[in-house]
Order: sequence, then structure tokens, then C-alpha cells
Amino acid sequence: MLVKQLSVFMENRPGRLFKLTNALGKEGIDFVTLSIADTKDFGIVRFIARDNEKAYEILKKEGFTVGQTELIGVEVDDKPNALASVIGILDEHNINIEYLYSFVLTNHNSAKILMRIENTEEAIRVLEAQGIKLLSEKIL
Repeated sequence: MLVKQLSVFMENRPGRLFKLTNALGKEGIDFVTLSIADTKDFGIVRFIARDNEKAYEILKKEGFTVGQTELIGVEVDDKPNALASVIGILDEHNINIEYLYSFVLTNHNSAKILMRIENTEEAIRVLEAQGIKLLSEKIL
């Protein structure tokens, strides 16, 4: 029930993001999600690829500092307050979200929410008990 995400730590300077995306693109790797958090000097590129294992190997070979993180993915209706409902369930159980990002596929009426959570086992238990649809990498 967990989704693996790749995280790349890199300098925040021209050409670095191109090097990353080009290294994957020329090997046929497609992104499912992509998020960039930055500071003045460094950034973290977080993403899920269609083939995370191959993407990981390519980036290591290219000299990138890359790690893997497990996220909880949920699917909700694409409508107002759906995100707040999921966050509210976790909040009621004092479960902290470290970060999240979401996306909507245009041919579906649902939104995908990916969350990094301190206590993933407890969060999964709570969300399942509330009938929230959990995602795996297979259905992204």
C-alpha cells in the first residue's frame, strides 16, 4: 500500500535539472509526478517514474545523490474539501504529515494525494478504517 518515490539532492544552479530530466528522458523514463523544493543553494527533486528502479540506476550512474522514500498514496473524488477530509482524519489521530503533493489525471474524476508521514503503519490503519482508497505504484 506504499508508493516509492525517488528523491535527488542537488545544487540549485543552471543546468542541473536539465541533466537529471535529460538523463532519464533519453533512456525512455517517463515521470508520473515531479516536485521540486529548494533553498538558495540546494534543492530536492522528488518524483515517481514509470520505472523507479531503472530511474534510480540511471541517476546513480550519472553521479546524482538519489534516495528512495515510501509515501502513502490515496485517491479521493476531485471535488472541494476532499483533501481536507483526508487531512482531517489524520489530524484527529494526531498523525503528522511531513509533506504532500497531489495531482489529477484529466481522464478521471479523482485526485491522487501522495503523503510522507511519520508513522505510516498507523496512518494506513486509520485511513483504511475510514474507507479511504489507498494507492500502490501499480495503479498510479
